[in-house]
Amino acid sequence: MHVSVFPFYPRPRTPFLFDTHIIEIIIICLITATTFIVILPGIRGKLRTFWLVRGLISLFIGTTIVGVNFTRDWEVGTVSTMTVYKTFSNTMVNASIGLWVGLRGINITLAGHPIHQLNETINYNEKFSWETRIQYDKDYREGLEKGLPSPILYVAEKFFSSSPCKLHQQYCASTYYASILMWCAFCSWIFSNVLFCIPVPLYGIYMMFATAVCIIFSLISYATVRQVPICNIHFGTIILQTKFGFSFWISFATGLLCLVISIVLLTLHLLRPDFLRRLFNYKETEESCNHCNNEDSVAVNDNKDVTISEML
Repeated sequence: MHVSVFPFYPRPRTPFLFDTHIIEIIIICLITATTFIVILPGIRGKLRTFWLVRGLISLFIGTTIVGVNFTRDWEVGTVSTMTVYKTFSNTMVNASIGLWVGLRGINITLAGHPIHQLNETINYNEKFSWETRIQYDKDYREGLEKGLPSPILYVAEKFFSSSPCKLHQQYCASTYYASILMWCAFCSWIFSNVLFCIPVPLYGIYMMFATAVCIIFSLISYATVRQVPICNIHFGTIILQTKFGFSFWISFATGLLCLVISIVLLTLHLLRPDFLRRLFNYKETEESCNHCNNEDSVAVNDNKDVTISEML
């Protein structure tokens, strides 16, 4: 007995909206920033404002480095056209097709103009992960089984591992190295903060510079995919073209920020080392340590005097 399967979402569906990791990262960073602001009045010295700015900038850098690994807007493109809605059907709809590329996969959107057409709600946002080749192929086959609209399957097929376009291989390689370099930048950022607090300012500056270098090379790694001939995605006479998105540009701004900070601090270290140490309150720390050492030496001398007097 042959059982027919309704090919277009036989049960209610929930479109993919965004990666929940981003919400978790934002919440953690907001809690950290709030905690830092609360304890700020307890910081002694006249450079309280500098400590606040330093803490928030450092938190912004760390949040950006981690967050862009999970975003889907490194590269974006949208096109509006009349297109076939269902496979094996000549029914046309007026819709907007969007492609959102991230380091972990792509999102393909389809929004009708208007949304309600053909007695259906045309508003799709589907996720296809390429963390592994098998995962992307699995997501694509699941899309075929669910009966996703024809425009979404057409765009997703371009990134299929065995597609003649070779987009899967190009993007997987570039995003793989871009993601690794971003995590290296995150490790460098952690080390720089630790070294600034020890305090070892010079090595902290070096690690901040390493953070900038890792971010910039990550962007270069991702941008190389656009230097390779890319298979065009046609919808009639219109081509779906993409451009760098918000995540790419905020990563670029963060890399420049780290580079400027490291250069400024290195210049101060070479030309005005005393000012740099006052800026980070290193002088007060050294004075307090010297005071403690003097008290310890006085206590040791007193103990020696007591011991000599007892012997006499």
